[in-house]
Amino acid sequence: MPILPGTADQAIQGGSSGPDNATLEQAIGRTARHLLAQQRPDGHWVFELEADCTIPAEYVMLHHFFGRIQPEKEARIARYLRRVQAEQLGNCAGGWPLFHGGPLDISCSVKAYFALKMIGDSADAPHMVTARKAILAAGGAERSNVFTRSTLALFGAVPWRAVPMMPPELMLLPRWFPFHVSKISYWARTVLIPLTVVIARQPKAQNPTGAGIEELFTTPPEQVKEWAGGAHQAEPWASLFKGLDGALHRARTLFPRTHRMRAEAACERFVTERLNGADGLGAIYPAMANAIMMYSCMGVAEDDPRLLTAWSSIEKLVQERPGGAGQEHLDETYVQPCLSPVWDTALVSHALLEAGGEEQHSAVARGLDWLTTKEITDVRGDWSWQRPNLKPGGWAFQYENAHYPDVDDTAVVVLAMDRFRKEAGNEAGTYDPAVKRATDWTVGMQSKGGGWGAFDADNTFHYLNHIPFADHGALLDPPTADVSGRCLAMLAQLGRGDEATSKAAIEYMLREQEADGSWYGRWGVNYVYGTWSALTALNAAGLPHGHQAMRRAVAWLVENQNEDGGWGEDGMSYPSRGGTRADKRQEAPSSASQTAWAILALMAAGEADHPAVQLGAEWLTRHQKPDGDWPEEDYTGTGFPRVFYLRYHGYRRIFPLWALARLRNLRTSNTRRVTHGL
Repeated sequence: MPILPGTADQAIQGGSSGPDNATLEQAIGRTARHLLAQQRPDGHWVFELEADCTIPAEYVMLHHFFGRIQPEKEARIARYLRRVQAEQLGNCAGGWPLFHGGPLDISCSVKAYFALKMIGDSADAPHMVTARKAILAAGGAERSNVFTRSTLALFGAVPWRAVPMMPPELMLLPRWFPFHVSKISYWARTVLIPLTVVIARQPKAQNPTGAGIEELFTTPPEQVKEWAGGAHQAEPWASLFKGLDGALHRARTLFPRTHRMRAEAACERFVTERLNGADGLGAIYPAMANAIMMYSCMGVAEDDPRLLTAWSSIEKLVQERPGGAGQEHLDETYVQPCLSPVWDTALVSHALLEAGGEEQHSAVARGLDWLTTKEITDVRGDWSWQRPNLKPGGWAFQYENAHYPDVDDTAVVVLAMDRFRKEAGNEAGTYDPAVKRATDWTVGMQSKGGGWGAFDADNTFHYLNHIPFADHGALLDPPTADVSGRCLAMLAQLGRGDEATSKAAIEYMLREQEADGSWYGRWGVNYVYGTWSALTALNAAGLPHGHQAMRRAVAWLVENQNEDGGWGEDGMSYPSRGGTRADKRQEAPSSASQTAWAILALMAAGEADHPAVQLGAEWLTRHQKPDGDWPEEDYTGTGFPRVFYLRYHGYRRIFPLWALARLRNLRTSNTRRVTHGL
């Protein structure tokens, strides 16, 4: 995937010694101070987590479903939606993308347009005309995905037959059945189970403004015969599941009432048990919103504690962006898909430990102490369905999400605690029990073949991605190289690299390497992220720097360095659904976080002195802002490849500090080898 073919080599041939030590120290100090100022009083860090315009649009639609109009807040959301549209006009022809600089996404654009109409924007307004033309040129609203069509069905914009049938009776199926909720991912589980009740009840939105979007269809929705499916959905599965869906639609009214009541009760019990307080079902927006819809469909009173709790979890995700004095016209509001305090706190701890210093050490101690309060030890979550004899001991991504810890967060927390206790000596002995519990849990979560998924073990029922409801192709949580790399790095840093678990993980990582030398990044964009995750792990596990896997990865990173010295990659580098990994996108501007990942990866492969590393460090120091931050509008995090992307506002601060501090440390080291897992 040469991003700018030939230019990196030309620049590197000229040689570079990189920023001098004084420049490095200044850059490190600025960012360390910047991060210290962001620490919360109780010790943790949390940064904005921004997705595309789908979530704020859905927030507006959720409130309008219940007849709730919030004029001031909606005005600020409208400003946000219009600004994103205007900024991306050249890429999207007037619609909305899934990430900054990306192409138009039909489903996101339909929802954003619909939300603006609900808020009061006229269909004749110039920005709405532009959006409508772009949507129609892309095939019209009938090309929307399943989740968008289910929302449109609530407002009568499409018939319910546009939504695949997912009856609540799924909850009554035995575990051995080909489709069971234990066989799909945690995010699909928490989103789907309450939605089955909504689909069965088929409620109608109050829609107080009477907004509609019939003008977005190239074919009247009641006349559409074939609704869009996923490009990845292949035969014979596609036809088989399509036929089953048609049969379920025809039989919808024939389900015995007693079975339906039992099934809906099972759905309600599932949701209520995992309601998760103010952090919400699954601690992710779509599941929270569906929980509210489910309770409403089942007749739960508005003042019921369950419904009040579900609403509070939604409102916790609302992010205000004040415009400042004299700039009230810039006031914006958007809605985050979830919150990331555990992930942010663990990553900042790593960066500050690398930076070093007494103040940084003290801040990390407070951050790790906060993390100890978030360890999950008393709940056997859904992961226990596959590992019933395994004791809990891990961390979730969010403030609270006890049923859904993930091994990625857990490994990163353990790596930070272990490094801190080694550097701090006896004062960090209180972390020992948590490290042991989390390590045992992580080892127990290893899947067959040596890899790890994020939330479940052996979640590899790939035929399920062919059901009509899975047009996004992200119904499962199979092992991935980036998550597996973190787990391997953790075991290696703990001195357990010779165990069978680690050996199987090394073999898995080597099998996963792409033909061009890179690794696929499931949870970050993309091959730069995956290659960083792999090289740091393999280095920690003791793979020689001369190993062919290391050499091929180094060559790929060097080849894909941009002319300006940085690295960049956007969401289109993910293979198209139904495509192959060979269809990688080639050009993307450099970004701070991806440049830092590439530098960290190269240093892990023994290339601290390589001109590519020095050029990358120069790019970072050259683009740093006076306050220690970096400009970065890029979405370098991934929710679902080609479907849902994330802009972690902490990444542009954390990873550059980490990379620059490591370069400084290696320059003064006798071994020139990275000795930490990450």
